[in-house]
Amino acid sequence: MLRSNSIRQLARMALLPGLMTWPTACELDSRTGRVAMGNEADAVATTVAERGNGAGGAVGADETLGAGARLPTRNSAGSGSASRPGSAGDDDGSADETATGSGSGSTGSGEAATSSGSAGFGSAGSGAAGSSNTSMPDTPDDPSDPSVTGAAAGPAPVFLGEAGTYAILAQSAITNVPLSAITGNLGISPAAASSITGFALTRIGPLLLAPEVAGEIFAADSAAPTPSDLITAISDMQAAYDDAAGRVTPDFTELGDGSIGGLTLAPGLYKWTSVVSIPSDVTISGAPDDTWIFQIAGDLTLASGTRVVLSGGAQARNIVWQVAGAVTLGTTSHAEGIVLSKTAIHLQTGASIDGRLLAQTAVTLAMASVTAP
Repeated sequence: MLRSNSIRQLARMALLPGLMTWPTACELDSRTGRVAMGNEADAVATTVAERGNGAGGAVGADETLGAGARLPTRNSAGSGSASRPGSAGDDDGSADETATGSGSGSTGSGEAATSSGSAGFGSAGSGAAGSSNTSMPDTPDDPSDPSVTGAAAGPAPVFLGEAGTYAILAQSAITNVPLSAITGNLGISPAAASSITGFALTRIGPLLLAPEVAGEIFAADSAAPTPSDLITAISDMQAAYDDAAGRVTPDFTELGDGSIGGLTLAPGLYKWTSVVSIPSDVTISGAPDDTWIFQIAGDLTLASGTRVVLSGGAQARNIVWQVAGAVTLGTTSHAEGIVLSKTAIHLQTGASIDGRLLAQTAVTLAMASVTAP
């Protein structure tokens, strides 16, 4: 006759095969030290998912693993994922979302996430966890937006070369009625320094200086390498003039019949076959990198007391006045831009310009102000 304890052992052996069949989804709840199965496992997984915040962080032994996760061993990687339905607090407040986060500890790794971002967890009791890496989709650039693409409105810029290192550059003469104010370098070639009049020139070694010039003065008879440098600058000035004059397919032709006072000029190539006058203020409006080229076959005259006004970020360095005739800035008038003149440039009493005066003949100043951009 079998004893009662032997009967209990036989019963256990009979039930053993059933006990060895494990659910496919289980969770180890380290807070209680037992394995959670079925619906209980889902609840544990949800607890983990709701703890994630997309930032990752260290996890101690009291954290649980995501649903379906393997139990990581030392120096091995764990993986898993968790999902939860969207709610009013989610980004879209409706759709179910599934996300996977990853992280690594010094001795193990595991995964859990929420819909708001991925969160890295270290394996329970095995070191600090890694940080999450949530990526956002790229936003396509708008090709019509210059701030995005770097594109600028208007014609291609005119290359000034070495001529662009001068506030005033002339070939035959530079005449001044004191006191003028020049900010930038002044150069003359092939004429000598004697063709620069009205400035109190002082020669210090190879340099020519004057109180009215906040820069240096260069002439064809200065010490080497100035003469050859000036030959290059004059050549670049002539090339820049030819470039500007040779641009084709203008955006605007004979605008205002040559009288452009009171207008607002957008970026572009402008062409006139005769003289141009500015009897009242004119506005040049555009972005900082936009460009303007004004092709003028005759003279350019800015009336006394009138101004060229810049708006929208337009810059003087991007404005080119290519003038075949003479350029005259009336008394107390103000201009903006690079003046490329085939003949002479005259600044009358009190006139000013933010830009450069590049003349293939002479420049005359009368208590004027020139500021290189």
